[in-house]
Amino acid sequence: MSASYSYPGVYIQELPSSSHAIVPAPTSIAAFVGYSHPYQTGAFGQAVQIFSFNDYQTYFGGLFSSGITDASLPRAVYQFFLNGGSTAWVVGLQPGLFDSGGLLTRLGPGGVYPTLTIATNGPGALVFSSLQPIDSIAPSIKITHLRAGGTVFDVIVTYGTQIEKYSGITLPVGSTPAATDPNVMINGISKLVTVAAGTGGYGTSYTAPTTAPTWTDVTHTATGYSTGYNADDFLGNSTTPGIFEPNSTLDNVEIFNLLLIPGITDNSVVSAALAFAERKRAFAIIDAPAQAPAVQVPPPAATPPQPQPIVNWMTKLTGGTYELPESQNGALYYPYLLSTDPVTGSVIPMAPSGFVAGIYAGTDASRGVWKAPAGLATNVLNTTGPVSSGIMNDQQQGVLNLQAINCLRAFSGVGTVVWGARTLVAANPAYQQWMYVPVRRLTLFIEQTLLANLRWVVFEPNDEPLWTAITISINAFMLSLFRQGALQGSTPSDAFQVKCDSTTTSAANQAMGIVNIVVAFAPLKPAEFVVVQIAQLAGQTAGA
Repeated sequence: MSASYSYPGVYIQELPSSSHAIVPAPTSIAAFVGYSHPYQTGAFGQAVQIFSFNDYQTYFGGLFSSGITDASLPRAVYQFFLNGGSTAWVVGLQPGLFDSGGLLTRLGPGGVYPTLTIATNGPGALVFSSLQPIDSIAPSIKITHLRAGGTVFDVIVTYGTQIEKYSGITLPVGSTPAATDPNVMINGISKLVTVAAGTGGYGTSYTAPTTAPTWTDVTHTATGYSTGYNADDFLGNSTTPGIFEPNSTLDNVEIFNLLLIPGITDNSVVSAALAFAERKRAFAIIDAPAQAPAVQVPPPAATPPQPQPIVNWMTKLTGGTYELPESQNGALYYPYLLSTDPVTGSVIPMAPSGFVAGIYAGTDASRGVWKAPAGLATNVLNTTGPVSSGIMNDQQQGVLNLQAINCLRAFSGVGTVVWGARTLVAANPAYQQWMYVPVRRLTLFIEQTLLANLRWVVFEPNDEPLWTAITISINAFMLSLFRQGALQGSTPSDAFQVKCDSTTTSAANQAMGIVNIVVAFAPLKPAEFVVVQIAQLAGQTAGA
């Protein structure tokens, strides 16, 4: 704005700055997709942002243990936060079961999930129903501390390692619920059971039993059903859009960096997830098959047929084609890790992706996205080590490493660590540029950062002043990366170059409203092979 000059002297005008600070994009926001608790309170199929495992429990019902319904999702989220993760998006899919005729029935309230109904033979008539999957374990009910003629007592509900206690429950005589009624004290509060009156009601008179009442398991199993994994739950069908399709609930999340489908090895689903990660400029962490051994033992002719070694799964023998797509935006981790199931207290195999995603997040926070999320510093928490079929020596890992299989190893005195940092294209010489995980993730980080911070350029006059402002802003950002040790080179000019001028944007581009920016940088590559050369000095005397 021009000033009105009326007297001789010095006039000061504040001019708007042409520089725009660039705020770095996040690097370790994880997106999880998988089957969640059949009795969760939130809606299935919706992307929900969480910042702790307590948040997950609030929206998705927490951990559960099941032999017929996949429980990899909650376990992976649990391990992610334990190993350094801080922010995630979760899409919980509704599980189901297939009946003997191949019909898929959804699980949850009113569904066919095996339920546990326990009725009293003691005071009144109470019926407890499970809110947890019970095909592998079931809630147990214990009535204790009977008093007031058996009308007042305590209830202890146990499901694996989870325990709930309700003290001073009173069986109602009238029709008006009291604060101590079982319906009031348990329903809507318990995460394990609901309680209701039996078919004959609670009763109106009681005889104090001489011992604690017994409980009858009315229904415990669902026969004629099999596991309900269904690729369409992820991919969609003619009536329901898939999770990885445009405008899905997860696609509408502006930015996430890591994509996980814990425990899923279905080629069609993994392929769709990798393609989705590429479109979203995210990086997919893929699990190997749970049963794949590091080497073939016993020989292939053994009966019954033995699981194929992991290297065979990666390079399908028929036709020699890859089982997995060659995506630069993904990495495979092997094997499963042993960890204590928080529900049952038993040590069980768990998919590695949740652990590894936490390691990614922790490494990003302590060192930066340009540091390989691997090495002795990547000590994996909450595991006793790899499953027995995945234990290997250096020579065996050498074979897997060349096939872009990132291994988790247990070393004496160190613990379990991530011992590989290759992308899924590492075995293809045509993709050597994207061979390593940190190189690809650094590139995605720069792309996401510039995409988010250059929106101010839109509709600005497309000429020299704009080009200069763009160059100044990006140079400042790249210089900050150089100073943090993210790039190769002893000087900034060795490490990166930014060009936005008439050589990148022609007159024809200007006429079409296009401004072209070229950003080149020299990424750091991990020291994957450290070669130590030892020489002896010959002919030296003692006095030399």
